[in-house]
Amino acid sequence: MDKNRQTLHRLGSGAWKACVYALLIFWALMVLFPFYWMLLTSVKSYGSYNAEYVPKLFTLNPTLQNYVDAFRAVPLARYFLNTVIFTLLTTGIMLVVTVLAAFAFARLNFRGKELAFTVFLSLMMIPNELVVITNYVTITNAQLRNTFLGLILPSVTSVFYIYLLKENFSQIPDELYYAAKVDGTSDLKYLWKVMIPICQPTIVTVTILKVIECWNSYVWPRLVTTDPNLFLVSVGIQEIRENGFGRENIPAMMAAVVVISLPLILLFLIFHKKIMAGVARGGTKG
Repeated sequence: MDKNRQTLHRLGSGAWKACVYALLIFWALMVLFPFYWMLLTSVKSYGSYNAEYVPKLFTLNPTLQNYVDAFRAVPLARYFLNTVIFTLLTTGIMLVVTVLAAFAFARLNFRGKELAFTVFLSLMMIPNELVVITNYVTITNAQLRNTFLGLILPSVTSVFYIYLLKENFSQIPDELYYAAKVDGTSDLKYLWKVMIPICQPTIVTVTILKVIECWNSYVWPRLVTTDPNLFLVSVGIQEIRENGFGRENIPAMMAAVVVISLPLILLFLIFHKKIMAGVARGGTKG
């Protein structure tokens, strides 16, 4: 009887695992299929794509001409460069602001710190749409529309990233800080030599998430930039679709989307373990 029960238990456990893996595979295919379709369409010729009354899931004659057409028809390279500049500057400034603010809330003692942090966290309750309106009025009054400064300024702070890093900093034992102060170490030197190296996984996570956020930013760049020379890739792709080129030549449009999406896909594939580890570390106490 015991052997029969063990056999039934193993069979039931194996069937359950098979069902779970089948569902995971099905879900993975559902998630990855749009990326496959985008890549497939980008390598189909314009003529073969339009000749398909029923879309095909493969092509026997792939071509890279669509990528050439995408870069020739629209200033895609300029959009790409603008996005790289915007992403690097915004992420760099945000890291400085976030690290210093998180250090102040986690380690320094000043009157009203807890109240200030509570009020600061309450800002997460405000919808982004309301903040966009306020930022738009401020940037317009400062005559910073159609400038990189106007693009960057509203994105250099993040309540969530400061909170995440502050929780990570708080896990470092106080004894290290007191020992450093006894040795005459300044706060900035302690931050640079001790806290940042220890919390490197979370800082890397914040950096990567901010890069992805900047790269995908659309609403704010669309509001404050009307000069095509300052368009980011998100705005540029919308312009490609609206000016008729993207609607007429779908394979070239998909080629442009692949070029824009590839850096983020590679970034996530390379650093996905660090992202998961940093988020888990930042949310764990003790």
